[in-house]
Amino acid sequence: MSAGRVLVVDDEPQIRRIMRTTLTGAGYEVDDAKTGEEALEKIRAFRPDLVLLDINMPGMGGLEVCKAMRADSNVAIIMLTVRNDESDKVAALDAGADDFVTKPFSTPELLARMRAALRRAPASTNASAARMSVGRLVIDFGARTVSLGPATSRLTPKELDLLRYLTQHANQAIPHRELLQAVWGPDYGDQVDYLRVFIKNLRRKIEPNPESPEYITTEPWVGYRFNGEPARL
Repeated sequence: MSAGRVLVVDDEPQIRRIMRTTLTGAGYEVDDAKTGEEALEKIRAFRPDLVLLDINMPGMGGLEVCKAMRADSNVAIIMLTVRNDESDKVAALDAGADDFVTKPFSTPELLARMRAALRRAPASTNASAARMSVGRLVIDFGARTVSLGPATSRLTPKELDLLRYLTQHANQAIPHRELLQAVWGPDYGDQVDYLRVFIKNLRRKIEPNPESPEYITTEPWVGYRFNGEPARL
């Protein structure tokens, strides 16, 4: 049985060949694209579960492609770059990527990151494939959207999982490590920078004033808290 469908997007033919061989050997169905424009065509035809997307490509760059994919798709996205630069990481996550891997990387590392990106936080018995409201905020877990008054925003897969976990533990201070391991997996307990970016992006979508949040607040030196009692709709 296939481990999933993966689209590799990279302008270097050798990288595409190596990735295809490696991922096919690991049980994935693989297709590839050499440009951002081709990737957007193939995502509709191939319908991958995960995209490995090079951040630096001629023409339509990886960040632009990521944003275009996020506009109408919930596919898992891992961005690849040759620069281990904090600004690149933040830009990738801001664009909607689920993770960020620096070249060169080992096969075990890449496969572990792919499993984490494809991983979904478990739903509790009484939540999640449902609509709920907290004040003016309406969360639709099935449609992967949040609405604040007339404004509706789509959630990326990891934003959805993060918000789900927070609402399942409403009014509790959830430590950074617990959130990271619940959403990304056991190997991500120290990746607090990931959490900051995702919380910032969630606040942009659910808070009336992201600079003075009321729904997701910071617990200094601990983690984050979702405030309010979600009511099912």
